[in-house]
Amino acid sequence: MLKLDKIDLKILAALQRDGRITKLGLAQEANLSAAACWERLARLEKAGVIAGYSASLDAAKLGRFATVLVEITLKSHRQADFQRFEMAMLREPSIVSCDAVGGGIDYLLRVVTPDIDSYQRLIDGLLADEIGIDRYFTYIVTKTIKASGFPLEIIETGNP
Repeated sequence: MLKLDKIDLKILAALQRDGRITKLGLAQEANLSAAACWERLARLEKAGVIAGYSASLDAAKLGRFATVLVEITLKSHRQADFQRFEMAMLREPSIVSCDAVGGGIDYLLRVVTPDIDSYQRLIDGLLADEIGIDRYFTYIVTKTIKASGFPLEIIETGNP
């Protein structure tokens, strides 16, 4: 694990706010020279802390969609069963997130489809594919209250 300091966190916070920030703007945010900031950025990228760059899209501006949270419980809990299910999740673009969780269920999915009928067809297809689903529970998202980046405040730094 890479040890981060407050300057690294400033760089990461600036990039989370604006992935298109200029190198000069990033250096100013971090109170560094452009060369020193560039070196830190390259180190963070090489270490994999920065996994990539992307745009945050406002789905409401793109049209109407159904967002659904789905609890999944598998029939069997062998390693091969988990792998089969997870590979199926990776293949499906409408499943925008899939988390393995502890507790009474095995996975929590976030699914975005054009409408509820499309969601149901997706679930029907997953059940027909026999990827090990025992039970699923569907929760329709009526309003997203908060969606944000990684909470950098929780990271302990090496320097005060």
